[in-house]
Amino acid sequence: MTAARAVGITLARLGIRCVFGVVGSGNFHVTNALVAGGARFVAARHEGGAATMADAYSRMSGTVAAVTVHQGCGLTNAMTGIAEAAKSRTPLLVLAAEVTEKRSNFYVDQDRLADSVGAITMRVEAAQHAVATAARAYRLARDDRRTVVLNLPLAVQAAQTAEPTTMVSELPRPPQTEPDAAGLAQLVDALTHAKRPIFVAGRGSRVPGAREALLELGEVCGALLATSAVAKGLFHDSPWSLDVSGGFASPLAAQLIRDADLIVGWGCALNMWTTRHGHLIGPQATVVQVDLDPDALGAHRPIQFGVIGGVTPTAQAATAAIAEVQVGYRSEWIRKEIQQRIRWRDVDYYDTSTADRIDPRTLTIALDDMVPGERVIGVDSGNFMGYPSMFLSVPDEYGFCFTQAFQSIGLGLATAIGAALAQPDRLPIAALGDGGALMSVAELDTVRRLGLPMIVIVYNDDAYGAEVHHFGPDGVDLSTVRFPPTDIAAIARGFGFDAVSVTRPGDLAAVKTWLDGAREHPLLIDAKVTADRASWWLEEAFRGH
Repeated sequence: MTAARAVGITLARLGIRCVFGVVGSGNFHVTNALVAGGARFVAARHEGGAATMADAYSRMSGTVAAVTVHQGCGLTNAMTGIAEAAKSRTPLLVLAAEVTEKRSNFYVDQDRLADSVGAITMRVEAAQHAVATAARAYRLARDDRRTVVLNLPLAVQAAQTAEPTTMVSELPRPPQTEPDAAGLAQLVDALTHAKRPIFVAGRGSRVPGAREALLELGEVCGALLATSAVAKGLFHDSPWSLDVSGGFASPLAAQLIRDADLIVGWGCALNMWTTRHGHLIGPQATVVQVDLDPDALGAHRPIQFGVIGGVTPTAQAATAAIAEVQVGYRSEWIRKEIQQRIRWRDVDYYDTSTADRIDPRTLTIALDDMVPGERVIGVDSGNFMGYPSMFLSVPDEYGFCFTQAFQSIGLGLATAIGAALAQPDRLPIAALGDGGALMSVAELDTVRRLGLPMIVIVYNDDAYGAEVHHFGPDGVDLSTVRFPPTDIAAIARGFGFDAVSVTRPGDLAAVKTWLDGAREHPLLIDAKVTADRASWWLEEAFRGH
């Protein structure tokens, strides 16, 4: 068989179940080989969308996903999505066709291109190495949680190689790393003596057994439970959950975190977003990180000490080592306060809706009440993003996909598509600003073509709202970031969507009708939202800067 076929079949046998891409001549054969091996191919309308769909699919399925691209321009088109995945340590394989002749129109230095955004680069150098190289790339992506760009030179793809004499099958996963003894002892001592401990679980806690292990340890030491944005939903049904720490934290959550005397980050970077530029960490707090990567410890802020180890075995070992149950931060008064005031929708606000604009809080609360609880949400970036992130509830950590490591707008729709395919039994929701929606508009065709019963919410303020609110107070000309009104609902209908324009709560009756109906077509909600001020999280970010 050809090396292209050997790579595709090998990766399918190893566990690639879904591959996204835009097919050209250079990646035609490897893509077909993946499909022949049992993988599902999802055609995007742009390689940038394909990369983000694959990123989201991996996050929401817990598996390695793949994206396949044409040589040169196919890879450059995909680079923003690849950068997001690489920065997020998403287990992702990018199968990139490659030309090596520098005079070719398609030539770019694909190694340096991938290196520049933090992806790992590999190459099938010869046909006889195709199977072994593909297996190494898959193992690296899965076990080290890395985004790997596997370059496939055209001449090597076409060369013949012997069919594998042994069946390639799923590679066993390595055991989770046990904690270092010294760090574990310090952690146990800190948990035993803390009066107000807080756990902040991050991406590293979205692994098998971590939720249960952290809940059990929280019971033993009396910790309150929070997450970074990417792990939202991990503690959804716990009465001690503070939801998200950071810029999205509700006033009560922020107060309780600031008052903590011990903050433990579990697979969490504790970066400026999760700590509100450090303002959520009180001067009395001991700060600890638990992480597999020694370089992650103290990378974003000073810590008192770190523990090198996996979240699940470290939490289990700490639970076993604590001699008696601690009251910690858990009291009946705290429990009642959390029950009554932890959600943003329980915080009083002045409704700024007008005759032709709806307050985004009013909009999102109404939608949260309408939409079934079994949902999976993908959120784009922008001034609006806090509203769907914090006013729409999710059932667990697989109900919220947050592709924000690169802070690029335009990724939200593709994020929701990938998440929807990974969680097919849930209602998918894409939450976008008008800027991101129009930037990614071609993927509305992908939603319709796949038959996804998706709700796309567009928070439409006819502007790049973050820039308006950032620079507007300086009295500068904002014509470069404001735009004439666009009928996004009409655009969606052209792609085969049902669509409704919303300017007041009564307009949402059409959403209820759609939800109660057959949902034969996806639904787009073009919500004309008020834009009188920056969202609370953006104001916090501006102050932090």
